[in-house]
Amino acid sequence: MTSKPVSTSLLDPQILQQALFDAFAKLTPQQQWKNPVMFVVYLGSLLTTVLWLQALNGESEESAGFILSITLWLWFTVLFANFAEAVAEGRSKAQAAFLRSAKRDIAAKKLDEAKYGSNYSKVEGSSLRKGDVVLIEAGDFVPGDGDVIEGVASVDESAITGESAPVIRESGGDFSSVTGGTRVLSDWLVVRISTNPGETFLDRMIGMVESAKRQKTPNEIALTILLVALTLVFLMATVTLLPFSLYSVQTAGAGSPISVTVLVALLVCLIPTTIGGLLSAIGVAGIGRMMQKNVIATSGRAVEAAGDVDVLLLDKTGTITLGNRQASGFFPVKGVTDRQLADAAQLASLADETPEGRSVVILAKQKYNIRERDIHSLGATFVHFSAQTRMSGVNLEGRQIRKGAADSIRQHIEEQGGKVPQELKKMVDDVARRGSTPLVVSDGAKALGVIELKDIVKGGIKERFIELRQMGIKTIMITGDNRLTAAAIAAEAGVDDFLAEATPEAKLNLIRQHQTDGRLVAMTGDGTNDAPALAQADVAVAMNSGTQAAKEAGNMVDLDSNPTKLIEIVETGKQMLMTRGALTTFSIANDVAKYFAIIPAAFATTYPALNVLNVMGLATPASAILSAVIFNALIIIALIPLALKGISYKPVGAEKLLQNNLLVYGVGGLIVPFIGIKAIDLILVAMNLV
Repeated sequence: MTSKPVSTSLLDPQILQQALFDAFAKLTPQQQWKNPVMFVVYLGSLLTTVLWLQALNGESEESAGFILSITLWLWFTVLFANFAEAVAEGRSKAQAAFLRSAKRDIAAKKLDEAKYGSNYSKVEGSSLRKGDVVLIEAGDFVPGDGDVIEGVASVDESAITGESAPVIRESGGDFSSVTGGTRVLSDWLVVRISTNPGETFLDRMIGMVESAKRQKTPNEIALTILLVALTLVFLMATVTLLPFSLYSVQTAGAGSPISVTVLVALLVCLIPTTIGGLLSAIGVAGIGRMMQKNVIATSGRAVEAAGDVDVLLLDKTGTITLGNRQASGFFPVKGVTDRQLADAAQLASLADETPEGRSVVILAKQKYNIRERDIHSLGATFVHFSAQTRMSGVNLEGRQIRKGAADSIRQHIEEQGGKVPQELKKMVDDVARRGSTPLVVSDGAKALGVIELKDIVKGGIKERFIELRQMGIKTIMITGDNRLTAAAIAAEAGVDDFLAEATPEAKLNLIRQHQTDGRLVAMTGDGTNDAPALAQADVAVAMNSGTQAAKEAGNMVDLDSNPTKLIEIVETGKQMLMTRGALTTFSIANDVAKYFAIIPAAFATTYPALNVLNVMGLATPASAILSAVIFNALIIIALIPLALKGISYKPVGAEKLLQNNLLVYGVGGLIVPFIGIKAIDLILVAMNLV
């Protein structure tokens, strides 16, 4: 269970206190200009403040008390919008502060790269540069980001991930990356530093979560343009009302012209101030919700892209299946005994530190008591697995024993001048049809047989894929297995498609193909061989346990290194888009009620017939205007928890989602203001405030 390093409560006193201070600090024109809708409210507040000062000096026919009331609530509207954004930023800044606390200037044991051994010189961690080699022993802190080039050790990464359980870091493979600020608990590591000071992963994460500096997303920019256009339309309409009112009074010979204070109140109530005040907070909160899941997004763009994704590339091992494939049987070809196959398979797996490789060694021990090999006397040279060759093995005196994917071993045998027997092909197909993974073992140009690796599909994963399908998202399983094995697992898991025998090039081409068709693609990766595909994907989630190259290529980093997190990331992104859509619908709908409050109040003295529009039965024109302005401010505060927490996520299609928005937030946006404005009007009258 991952412990949360910082408080994420909406009512955290420290966050609220700082947000209250920041709300006032944001009252500068430079800050307000960033939000055009609220900038209009800001200018209106300044104007009515000047009008109030004039009224105090007897330079206005309007009541100074009425102008002051309107002015105060206009300022409250601006402050509440600032407060919403500040609360969202405060939660992110708390995470940044926690990460910053993990930074420390650590004494490092720098080795001579040319001949590193037991001799080292102690230097400050801040003096290390890219390429330096350091020794980290049990109890030492890792002085900077780097890659393990020697050794294996357990590492405490709780300062970064919040996870108390230590992890294993070792040279080679996809678990060779270490992060500055973590601590080695046992054994030792030799690490080559991969970053210069100020460029570490921790530094980048701190920069990522400083949400105040985030860039607006494309959808947010488009919505802002729409809101600005609506604001300009209402601004022009409001400006023309003053000469129209003067002309109407002069023509009718009755009534009084509309005042500038009422015009400002009318403008503020008509423009989409609710969504304008909450828009930035929704975006910041989207990044915050990712952080609550221990995912660091490089920008709001990455979060929003996650919400628009319609193709998910998912690794089979560890994501769709449990990932602990174990050798379960040896199947030799004719002329080869079970023990001969097990002996060769174990030799090929002695240097294979993967769970699959270890399970082959263990199975050979358990079934045939093959143990206690002297590697040095054998004169063995081990060939490690690579994503390109997709096989590993050992070279002995005059022998080349290999273990790997069927097609790779077939090609190897043919290159040695041999031929794969038809019997072997049938064995491979039989194992694959059972949903297991076949590994073929060869000795030089001769095929020896097949090792069966079994894996188990995760419980509940099929239901998750059904939900994704309902949302219009296509799922594609990525695996290095052959097509038959991949097809069996894909059918059991319920994915829409699969890519078998996947190479880095095949993954990259698949992503490009879907992007060419106009789709947004998401994937996860942890190895250097995943970096090209991660760089190409629209949403690329790198595992924190992975290599530095994978982290550099991705636009998100999962601190928990859980491949299944990709599904939650997509859901979080969609939740942000759903929240923005819902509050936009509510904001536009609740403006309708304000028309019925302010327009009759503004023109009823000149045109008494307009009183028919006073369907709420508001007491006086002054109380109607003030009630609408107060409601306009309070609704922002009321919706802050919803903007920060997000609306409830439901895996439904776009059409159903639109219907729900119109029904709940559209109709709700029409009804709530009628109730709220009427209630405020009753309170004002009861307290003799108008």
